[in-house]
Amino acid sequence: MSPLILAILAAALGTSAPLGTVADASAATAPAQAAAARLSGACLQTALARCGFSPGLVDGKPGRKTKIAIEHFQKSRDMAATGELDDATSEALLIASKFATQEGSVTWKRTYRITRADADLITGPIPEDWNERATLEVSGYADMRELLSERGWCSLDMVTQLNPNVALDDLRPGDTVTLPDVPDATAASLTPKVDHLEVRLEDKLIIGYSSKGKPIFLTHCSIAKLMEKRPSGTLHVQSIATAPDYTFDPAVWPEVTNVDKKLRIAPGPRNPVGAAWIGLDRPGYGIHGTVRPQDIGKTGSHGCFRLLNWEAARLARAVKVGTEVQVK
Repeated sequence: MSPLILAILAAALGTSAPLGTVADASAATAPAQAAAARLSGACLQTALARCGFSPGLVDGKPGRKTKIAIEHFQKSRDMAATGELDDATSEALLIASKFATQEGSVTWKRTYRITRADADLITGPIPEDWNERATLEVSGYADMRELLSERGWCSLDMVTQLNPNVALDDLRPGDTVTLPDVPDATAASLTPKVDHLEVRLEDKLIIGYSSKGKPIFLTHCSIAKLMEKRPSGTLHVQSIATAPDYTFDPAVWPEVTNVDKKLRIAPGPRNPVGAAWIGLDRPGYGIHGTVRPQDIGKTGSHGCFRLLNWEAARLARAVKVGTEVQVK
């Protein structure tokens, strides 16, 4: 087995400390070793996310979502779809994610510099009252840690683990932090154009396929809480919007009793449809981002398919008006 494969296996499975985090694993304390194992899992998750096969939030705790991502990555490479990280899969991930260095080591983290635009997106906790939300000029992040978790496609805890002893809320433009090495989700070339999408309601998955029928994109989603609100059959993309605003219509929110007119909610990452909206040819239905990334796949929607914000942004650039969406 090559040194590169051994490195990625060690990093992904937690059999050694992730490179650059614990210099001497034998001297590490039990809590430090536990943290190292979690970060090792983050290497695997970050590699999968870079390749377009989402493990959910990068949290260093590979589970069901990571296994599904491995399986679909394998299918995309004509490998046996076991969902297990074997030698061939490890080598393919190294090549696709470009995590292997010329020196033979594996790196999955990067230095991120806070920008003025980032700071301007921090607007405080989202008001619970819709009338108050309608007064915001930007539907921004609650705090810096929330912003950084989206820049790194990771959990809030992962941001803290990667930046020990850093006062995250005191960061200013120009300051740097460490995050998982993921690209800018708004890059037009990040995800190849998909030929069609498949929504699997039971598994809460959306899969993008090439014209040859191979999976090239995988994301986990939330679906309608009520069975009768879940669409089925063949739909099509009707509209695409990035950084959309949102119209709150009290007619479709019967649980809200203090709003008697439609309200415009400003664009931003904590807008009700998040970073992107992909409208479908069924009135009121679409694929979009979310206010609470940690709840994807756990809570129900009013009917739409919710994605992690960065995955909604990627998918919005991978589809076109007319793209077929098969809901199964």
